[in-house]
Amino acid sequence: MKKLLVTGASGFLGWNLCQLAQQEWEVYGTYFSKPIEMLNVNLIKVDLRNFEQLKNLFQQIQPTAVIHTAAQSNPNFCQTHPEESAIINVTTSSNIAGLCADYSIACAFTSTDLVFDGLNPPYQETDSVSPVNIYGEQKVLAEQEMLTRYPQTAVCRMPLMFGIPSPQATSFIQPFIKTLREGKGLSLFTDEFRTPVSGKTAAKGLLLALEKVNGVIHLGGKERISRYEFGKLMAEILELPQDKLTACLQKDVPMAAPRSKDVSLNSDKAFALGYQPLSLREELEALRGKI
Repeated sequence: MKKLLVTGASGFLGWNLCQLAQQEWEVYGTYFSKPIEMLNVNLIKVDLRNFEQLKNLFQQIQPTAVIHTAAQSNPNFCQTHPEESAIINVTTSSNIAGLCADYSIACAFTSTDLVFDGLNPPYQETDSVSPVNIYGEQKVLAEQEMLTRYPQTAVCRMPLMFGIPSPQATSFIQPFIKTLREGKGLSLFTDEFRTPVSGKTAAKGLLLALEKVNGVIHLGGKERISRYEFGKLMAEILELPQDKLTACLQKDVPMAAPRSKDVSLNSDKAFALGYQPLSLREELEALRGKI
């Protein structure tokens, strides 16, 4: 059976990906600081930042393909720890592309919609990158280095993602749900727009890109929505207290990392290849009773 190596298996996206991929692959997942167990997935503790450990991992598994989801994906942490976060976000990503080139195997990488400044949405794959924070800058560097070292890499720009959390990592909606269930107030941005998808849909997109894409692809959803409007829809469908939800602006919440206002992705290229996100209503209804 073909072997898929998933880095960052303990993360939200990596965990969702491992669950889905095992239908067709023998799955190997890496973790580092957050131990995890998963049925039918071979889990390996490895420090991907250590090139010797990374090389040994490839030699040990002899994977057919790699999907690299491991990252320091907190923009505020990257902003305040640029050198530390660059090791995993840039150097490790480049090393993985180099090893995939050495083995001549399929490689997919999870980049981000935050490579854009938010001034000219919706963004196509051919649009110039223009990150406004260090996390976005690191992902741009990783994209460039991976494609230089291995042009066959599928660079997948991911949108905001939500869904069932892994045992070690939540999506952006878990804190929202917890706050509302506790009867506390929740303020969400009316001036930040994204094209979100569920973790399961994102995982399907990654597996599709792994097989069909060389170069950059956008895996956004079909609907552009603000965090506030998303919160209202989520509260309605998951039967959470809607009266505790209030609107605010990005400038009302000081953060270490600057944020783009609208990084909606145009994902027509992926849709044409068979990537089919459900509507946000359908995605959220599928989560009812599970989160």
